[in-house]
Amino acid sequence: MRRPLARRLQAAVATLALAAATGVVLSAPEASAATGSATGYATQNGGTTGGAGGRTVRATTGTAIHAALCGRAADSTPIVIEVEGTINHGNTSKVSGDSCNTADGVIELKQISNVTIVGVGGGAVFDQIGIHIRESSNIVIQNVTVRNVKKSGSPTSNGGDAIGMESGVRNVWVDHTTLEASGGESEGYDGLFDMKADTRYVTLSYSVLRDSGRGGLVGSSESDVSNGFVTYHHNLYENIDSRAPLLRGGIAHMYNNHYVRLNSSGINSRAGARAKVENNYFEDSKDVLGTFYTDAAGYWQVSGNTLDSVTWSSPGGDNQPAGPDMKSTTTVGIPYSYAADAAGCVPDVVSRTAGAGKGLKVSDGNCSAQPPTEPTPGPTDPTPGPTDPTPPSGTNLSIGAGSDGSSKASGTSYGNLRDGDLSTYWSPAGPTGHASIKWDSPTAVSAVVIREAAGSAGAIGAWRLLDADTGAVLNSGDGAGTISFPRTTLRKITFEIVSSTGTPRIAEYETYAS
Repeated sequence: MRRPLARRLQAAVATLALAAATGVVLSAPEASAATGSATGYATQNGGTTGGAGGRTVRATTGTAIHAALCGRAADSTPIVIEVEGTINHGNTSKVSGDSCNTADGVIELKQISNVTIVGVGGGAVFDQIGIHIRESSNIVIQNVTVRNVKKSGSPTSNGGDAIGMESGVRNVWVDHTTLEASGGESEGYDGLFDMKADTRYVTLSYSVLRDSGRGGLVGSSESDVSNGFVTYHHNLYENIDSRAPLLRGGIAHMYNNHYVRLNSSGINSRAGARAKVENNYFEDSKDVLGTFYTDAAGYWQVSGNTLDSVTWSSPGGDNQPAGPDMKSTTTVGIPYSYAADAAGCVPDVVSRTAGAGKGLKVSDGNCSAQPPTEPTPGPTDPTPGPTDPTPPSGTNLSIGAGSDGSSKASGTSYGNLRDGDLSTYWSPAGPTGHASIKWDSPTAVSAVVIREAAGSAGAIGAWRLLDADTGAVLNSGDGAGTISFPRTTLRKITFEIVSSTGTPRIAEYETYAS
């Protein structure tokens, strides 16, 4: 819900003052330090782009990170937060605002979307302070170190998880991070990378997880099985006792990971979980795959893995190792494309690419490390300007529907978006904003046509199309025109203008089922 203008101005002034006092530098839109494109399951469900296209802000304290989140126009306004220096309890305080929900002593990404946190310059270290993602979507965390987060002792943060996700989280890409502890539960530490309470479409790539009793879990109990669609690739798990990861329900894909010194158990698939485990290198480890510590069986599909000095315990009761002769017990279909390195070169390519401070290098699928490929912007080029793009077949579903959006310019109306009249239009109060078409009952939509008003051709720059029911990104790109996406049933669809030149004016916001 938007605040009155006076309150928004007061909040903006307060945010600027707080930024000046706590170590955040506000900058104009510019190319982000974040590079490359999401991989694995994070590419599904509309994809994961974080704050791409939004404002770039530099932060040197945890409070500044919170201030950047709270200084946005809305909780879905894209933002890239470049972090440099050490973030700790002493410099991380709660900041209030309508576009954020933060807390002391933890980096809180709660009830928000479209955010990138990326380490830059001399690096970003989150020291004894965790990153908590809750009820949020489209989050990117890249090139940071999170270390020694505790759930007991002092100081405590984030339940002891380095990075933890819970409660309806969707589309998270964690890339080139270093996550480490200094012991197990008896020393006060919990998991390095945990997901629970309906968290889906997550990728952990090119990261290092080390020196912890628990690598991470998917599902907090045998009944928490609504999580899944998680990819782990090109990661180093080193000196981990167990949970590399622990899977309860759902689907996971592990490929090209290097596992060294898994001391008690490794990939623990249980409670109906299904794991595709391929082209990994397991070294100096015990019970690297199986169902452990429960009689609720999980399943796996294996291929191309290398076992180097791996030992196995005897099966029985709540201990069902997959080896020594690892065989598949299920099949797992993978919906995205990927190029897997041969297992034999995994230790080398992971050593040159995984972790923070490695220049964001990635594998080319042929055992070579290279700089990341820049993402291809937008969808297939939509027809620019108001040149009457050819609409999809069928009825314009916007006629007779409802509409709303962000603040509108004087003299314009949300109703002008759906009146079938190209001479009327809606315009946001500033250079960015969003407008929505909504229905009383679920409606299937697979295409949108954005028609700019006469005289404003080309004003709309970057944009995002959102399923407003879930926050999922249906598509993104530049310029007005026809936008296609997988057929989706929803009650509300939002077109968000991320950038513009001149004054954007939308004459018609058409929606089609096909």
